[in-house]
Amino acid sequence: MLSYALGFFVGSIALALILNLWRLFTAPTVTDRILTLDTMTVNVIALVVAYGIWAGTGLYLEVAVLFALTGFVGTVAYCKYLLRGSIIE
Repeated sequence: MLSYALGFFVGSIALALILNLWRLFTAPTVTDRILTLDTMTVNVIALVVAYGIWAGTGLYLEVAVLFALTGFVGTVAYCKYLLRGSIIE
């Protein structure tokens, strides 16, 4: 039963990633593109966690935390660049 649930979950997240890619290329503003990239990061984190559940190891949870930290720092850097024109002051 768990394998069916994980299969459905991975399929749903894969569909969400495809729709996010579509939104990334059709977004009218740069801020929409930044939000789309942040949403894609969350989807990739969900895929990594699902794979960790399927593999039965906690190592992938640490990888998911690293993706979360990297995604957060990237989003903040993009937003700071939009606001000030420079990342490092």
